[in-house]
Amino acid sequence: MLYLVSIQIVNMMCRNLSICIVFFVLIVSCKESKGNDKIDIENSEITESVSILNVDQANRLAQLPLDCIQTEYPNKLNQVIGSDADLQSPQALHPAFYGCFDWHSAVHGHWSLVSLLKQFPDLEQRDIAVTMLLQNMSKENIETEISYFFGKHNASYERTYGWAWLLKLAEELYTWNDPNARVLEQNLQPLTDLIVSKYLEFLPKLNYPIRVGEHTNTAFGLSFAYDYAKTVDHEELASLIEKRAKDFYANDASCPLSWEPSGFDFLSPCLEEAALMRRVLHKDDFMVWLDGFLPQLKDESFTIETGKVSDRSDGKLVHLDGVNFSRAWSLNTIAEGLPELKHLKTIANQHIQYSLPNLVGDSYEGGHWLGSFAIYALNTVDRD
Repeated sequence: MLYLVSIQIVNMMCRNLSICIVFFVLIVSCKESKGNDKIDIENSEITESVSILNVDQANRLAQLPLDCIQTEYPNKLNQVIGSDADLQSPQALHPAFYGCFDWHSAVHGHWSLVSLLKQFPDLEQRDIAVTMLLQNMSKENIETEISYFFGKHNASYERTYGWAWLLKLAEELYTWNDPNARVLEQNLQPLTDLIVSKYLEFLPKLNYPIRVGEHTNTAFGLSFAYDYAKTVDHEELASLIEKRAKDFYANDASCPLSWEPSGFDFLSPCLEEAALMRRVLHKDDFMVWLDGFLPQLKDESFTIETGKVSDRSDGKLVHLDGVNFSRAWSLNTIAEGLPELKHLKTIANQHIQYSLPNLVGDSYEGGHWLGSFAIYALNTVDRD
């Protein structure tokens, strides 16, 4: 009993990894000197402190999008310049989604606020958040956003990462029971419809999936779009994604998970693909597919080291905090409804716990986008 209490005290007190290690070594030595009974301290620590989104975390995480969705500079436009007329300010070009450094980060910054407001109606800065959402996502601003996509050089703008987050934002509004959500959803709907049409046009033409660990990853782009389609019952989009996912990935085998992550991945190519197939396959079919693709995930002793960030002021290197959150949401999705894979949730929790303490007060390089990744990862914890 004293040993277990000691573990709990250490768990509460430890914030520095090196200090924790010293405490744990001392406790293990003491325990082993008194007998042969063994307890897996690492797993005990993780399961005793599962990362669950609570109101205190929500208030802290809300500050990240509040600080950036109306912050115009610095800004990366990712723009093709066709003429002098294209040389306008970010807010002139994208009056709804001009903040948070780039368009897609602005979109999922808005998603973050909607998600937090939906889960925590008494959020400390609720009124400010709602006001900012209504200001940015006005009918007129969304009309300007739509016109941008019809520019000569902009047909593939933000394909498919920004598209996916736009549909995730639309899905979150659809499921938020609030009068403000109805206004925002109605304002956004024409852009939502445009993005859906772009998926329907693009996916039949894509002969090969893109398997990188960054924005253009096809599995990620399909996953969020599929979530939207299932939530709003868009049968055409859902059916097309199911078909294309199977076309692209049904015969994949032996994914080289040990090669991950690359130096500045924020997505796991292997795990994003597996999470997509968990969505589109019946669970029995998925387990058969997983035998060929990532059979090691079924091993209860399976583990994977968290991505290590050496410099959080480097906009690319801080991507590895993102890979920890995206691995977590992928692992939780893979394990959803499958008790035989519940050990993956412990690994997901490890990844969240490694990166979550680094968000609030972080430099703008991570602060402008990582909050969304953390919120989405936390939203997948214990959801089944």
